[in-house]
Amino acid sequence: MGRPKFFTPSEVAAHNSAADLWVSFLGKVFDLSPLMDRHGGDVLMLPIMEAAGKDIGHWFDPETKDIQTYVDPQTCCLRYYTPRGRFLHVPPTGPRSDWANDFGEPWWKDQSYQVGRLSSKTRWIRIINMLTSQEQRLEVCSEETVEEILQRYLRYNAHARSYTWKHNGEVLDLSKTLEENNILDDDVELEELRLDRDMFTPALLLYFNDDLTEG
Repeated sequence: MGRPKFFTPSEVAAHNSAADLWVSFLGKVFDLSPLMDRHGGDVLMLPIMEAAGKDIGHWFDPETKDIQTYVDPQTCCLRYYTPRGRFLHVPPTGPRSDWANDFGEPWWKDQSYQVGRLSSKTRWIRIINMLTSQEQRLEVCSEETVEEILQRYLRYNAHARSYTWKHNGEVLDLSKTLEENNILDDDVELEELRLDRDMFTPALLLYFNDDLTEG
């Protein structure tokens, strides 16, 4: 399998409608829009619709990767814990004639809905075009390589590949992450010192390759 795409929580949060419905859980990002297309009129989709764009990791047991369970005090049976209401593919608490369990894998185990991974830590960077002096702030995933950050930046500069990317005078290795390029994440230390991290956002400098000036 290829390298997964990483998403920030804010990117997941942007997909918050019935027609464009993403959720994250246990470090995964799922696009449930196709599920919504097939079951949009089902009342069991309501809890999922309410969670559009959100992280629903608290629905799941991190060890079993399945829905949280509890022991029903009345029946002493193990039940799925769904305080927001039973949702699609969760069996009812008792026998019912309208319950069909021939759907195969439940949606939370169906990897066809997974579009990527949720970043465990995001960080902000500044990208400065030394030719035009244009500056762009970007929230990126700590797991991303500089190449993947470049892909994000293309919306602001379609010619980003025509530049040499540097930090502190060193040419960046596009196949490595920011940390691997010695651009350390100081957020924790800045927070401990009660310093505004926005004042210390690292800057990546872009030098146009056809520019004859020294970089």
